[in-house]
Amino acid sequence: MDEPRLRIGVITSGGDAPGMNAALRAVVRTGLSRGHSMLAFMNGWSGVVFNEHQEMVSRSVSDIIHRGGSIIGCGRCPEMFTPEGVKRAVQTLKHNKVDALVVIGGDGSYQGALKVAEHGVRVIGLPGTIDNDIPGTEYTIGFDTTCNTVVDCLNKIRDTASSFNRAFIVEVMGRDSGWIALVSGLAGGAEAILIPESKYDIEDLAFEMNFAHRSGKRHFIIVVAEGCEDSHEIKHKLEERAAEGVEIRLTILGHLQRGGCPSAQDRLRASQMGAESIFALEEREDGIMIGIQKGDLVRTPLKTVIESKQGIDPSLMELAEILSQ
Repeated sequence: MDEPRLRIGVITSGGDAPGMNAALRAVVRTGLSRGHSMLAFMNGWSGVVFNEHQEMVSRSVSDIIHRGGSIIGCGRCPEMFTPEGVKRAVQTLKHNKVDALVVIGGDGSYQGALKVAEHGVRVIGLPGTIDNDIPGTEYTIGFDTTCNTVVDCLNKIRDTASSFNRAFIVEVMGRDSGWIALVSGLAGGAEAILIPESKYDIEDLAFEMNFAHRSGKRHFIIVVAEGCEDSHEIKHKLEERAAEGVEIRLTILGHLQRGGCPSAQDRLRASQMGAESIFALEEREDGIMIGIQKGDLVRTPLKTVIESKQGIDPSLMELAEILSQ
């Protein structure tokens, strides 16, 4: 290769996502195999700001591809929203002679990346978030595992719902994005899916629930993205409109959606994107995010990613409504 050997740093930032370890492993081992030196900063941007890092060798990432979370820690760093924090991060990177930094995380993490890039640090982003809400890629690391986890929970909830002839509201993660609710609800056979991107009518929802009960259906599963509306409030409104004999329960899945062994899909895609980040740096590209579009690896400017918004696929919502009858 024409590019001289680089000193490449890597962080996992923001919320943890299954598959981050697979991405980390790919970044480190691909970099080492190409003659670069590698180091990891601990606990996201905090490790950069406070100079907490470790040199990485191949063994540093042994036996981690199957593990959830991140072995180098995640976290949000309020210091990176201040000029002083950015200055300290840049000083740390320059002190450690870091030529480039691979940032595995979401849009908040990329904002920090662009700030250090203004000071001459080369940066590459990898989309690591369970929410699948990053523009420039149709797939984010951790999303597939999270949907599989939710579907497994829906299967179990349906069993108890059918046994007691109940309706269940199941709240899933997705503060500003309904992707988890939409895909897991569709794959899990939910009767209704409520997401921030689509308005719903409580009267229509109550009618469907009551109609299902009167028709002899022994369960009615409603999947709700946490950013849609307070799930307790939804439960209260439905109880006010419920037909006689309809019992409603609420389950909030919470952080169990973040954990667990990453799926084969998450391991594969994270590995591909991790390796591609090294290739991009060798090709003198930076200030970009590695993503996937129509099955192919693509490179999108980080500035474009931050300034855009990832929407929901309306055809999936239409399909969910058809199949829930």
